[in-house]
Amino acid sequence: MSARPARGGGRWVTVPPERLHPWIDGFAGRHGPFSATGDGRAVRLVAADGAVAELRVPFPPMTPPGPPHVTRLVTHARAERRVGVFLVRLGGYAAGVFQGGALVASKVGSRLVQGRTAAGGWSQQRFARRRRNQAAQAYDDAVETAVRVLTPHLELLDGVMFGGDRRTVDALRPDRRLAPLLALEREPFLVVPDPRLAVLRDTPALFRAVRIRVVDPA
Repeated sequence: MSARPARGGGRWVTVPPERLHPWIDGFAGRHGPFSATGDGRAVRLVAADGAVAELRVPFPPMTPPGPPHVTRLVTHARAERRVGVFLVRLGGYAAGVFQGGALVASKVGSRLVQGRTAAGGWSQQRFARRRRNQAAQAYDDAVETAVRVLTPHLELLDGVMFGGDRRTVDALRPDRRLAPLLALEREPFLVVPDPRLAVLRDTPALFRAVRIRVVDPA
């Protein structure tokens, strides 16, 4: 589990699906009995002492929504899904398909993109052109890899997670080859380091986790 401050107050907590029910029991133990409300996208717990926990439904919507909210959410969160993942940073990329937490198809690659230089004049301009060309080729390789790895599974995917560097991913969004994958995009964006195979293998811990905003009593 991990925690970080939430904009507007409280904190975000991420909880693995297998630990969700114990976490809710712990919330009740710390704050007293709670009432539960919700819909297909979130379940809200309000405890006796005023503490609030808003649990975001992973891979929404949760169907059918409604009581018993906690039981339905736990069952929904623990369901095994087939998920595509596309990670990209300038010069590196990874694409994979997961069945539950198991990686069943993948491809990882990299392409040299030179760093920036402080040189001036014509030398700097030539360097900048070369760097732009290298970046364009790296982007093309990344998109081609994502399409090749994920498209054969497209009809069976419950969602596609994008991650790596957000600005780099945003630069790729206009590429029409990615349109079928973007149509299945799910939150959250996976902020990860250089997309190596080990990093790709660890992403289920991020996309399967339940995000919870906790606001303690005043």
